[in-house]
Amino acid sequence: MLAAPSVSAEVKTLSDEPIPYKGDALPERTKPLLEIGRDLLGTGPLDPGFELPTGAVWQPALWVFGQYRTGVGIFKNGDSAEVQEWANRLDLFANLQLSGTERVLFGLSPLRDGGRFSGYHRRPEEREGFSNQFSGEITTLFFEGEIGEIFPDADPFDTGGLDIGFTVGRQQLLFQEGLLINDTVDAVAVTRDTLIARDVSVDTRLTALFGWGNVHRSDNERDDKAKLVGLFSETDFQTSTVALDAIWVTGGEDGGSETDGLFLGAAATQRLGKVNTAFRVAQSVALDDTSAAVDTGTVFLAELSGDPMGNDDVLYVNAAWAIDRFTSAARDPIAGGPLGPVGILFASPNLGDYGTALSNRADDVVAAAAGYQMFFNQERTQLVAELGTRIATDPDRRDAAAIGLRFQQALGSRFVLQLDGFVSREEARDLGYGARSELLVRF
Repeated sequence: MLAAPSVSAEVKTLSDEPIPYKGDALPERTKPLLEIGRDLLGTGPLDPGFELPTGAVWQPALWVFGQYRTGVGIFKNGDSAEVQEWANRLDLFANLQLSGTERVLFGLSPLRDGGRFSGYHRRPEEREGFSNQFSGEITTLFFEGEIGEIFPDADPFDTGGLDIGFTVGRQQLLFQEGLLINDTVDAVAVTRDTLIARDVSVDTRLTALFGWGNVHRSDNERDDKAKLVGLFSETDFQTSTVALDAIWVTGGEDGGSETDGLFLGAAATQRLGKVNTAFRVAQSVALDDTSAAVDTGTVFLAELSGDPMGNDDVLYVNAAWAIDRFTSAARDPIAGGPLGPVGILFASPNLGDYGTALSNRADDVVAAAAGYQMFFNQERTQLVAELGTRIATDPDRRDAAAIGLRFQQALGSRFVLQLDGFVSREEARDLGYGARSELLVRF
């Protein structure tokens, strides 16, 4: 019998010496307004931090950042009065990062009060002059974390199913691409991630949410009595991601009418070859009376996009069909209606009184948009051309069509110049038009 050869094992330990990055030079980091502690997206040795009694290691850092938007525009649609304005918006955030999964985020928008913005109006004449919409209202304040990371000693081998994320406070919610919810709500949510069925290659995330305050209804008005309960799921299959959502809202009265509602949504998102597709359906049910805040209706949304030229350019075609009057569970005062995802002609700019070329309300209508997005100058310049239409399925409503352009140019590492323009025509109404320029500054 041959003896087994002897093997001498050498134990190697990781070096404590940092090894410089040997690839191409990293781009210069754009610093936020304030950094205390480790740098945001910085390099270098990791901060050892401190250990909590639970076993978690926290490495606190405070980052203050934000953006300022200022825009000048002229807008007229249908028979409404012409708007000429200069509008401003400032969003400030302070992010207290405790670890990779735990943080506190605080935010203010001091130049905005609900749906009004600080600036100057030249038209209409009755509103001519400066408008000070200063507000000290807190727009964002929440804590988020993960139980398994806060209490690692409770499950040292990560087998106990403690990968449960949670968040509590005032936070922005966006579900079904804004069809069901597009609002900032006082809420608490618990999420169980990586729910994997045995012998099935799918991964499911399940979220339960309760919102108790700052809920704005589908008419973009705040309902101080509204409460929101939601259950949201998202499952990754091999070829598609499927989302199923359900929301129940109890609200106050609107003109003497009860405003309770049930809201359901389903979506499938996938990539077929070089084409990206998303199909969504959402249903709203007024459980008592119908009003501007809640009504009964259905909306179907289909989105297709791809790169037919084989480069970075994008061709997209989106369409929506609203049956009866669909209403969202919650919508921000500046979010407009639920059809914003159809295209830039339907999307609210979220700044000032500059409206949309085509109405984004989902009431007995077929809405569609086709556009082409071109990139230049190493993607620092882009141009979007879009054609859109609204075809009424109710004989008492009017058809409309519009064409629009959007130009964006990055200036340095903090500035973006944006130019928008459109021409629209609604049946039996005057020609509509709009043009605006905006400068965005990130810091």
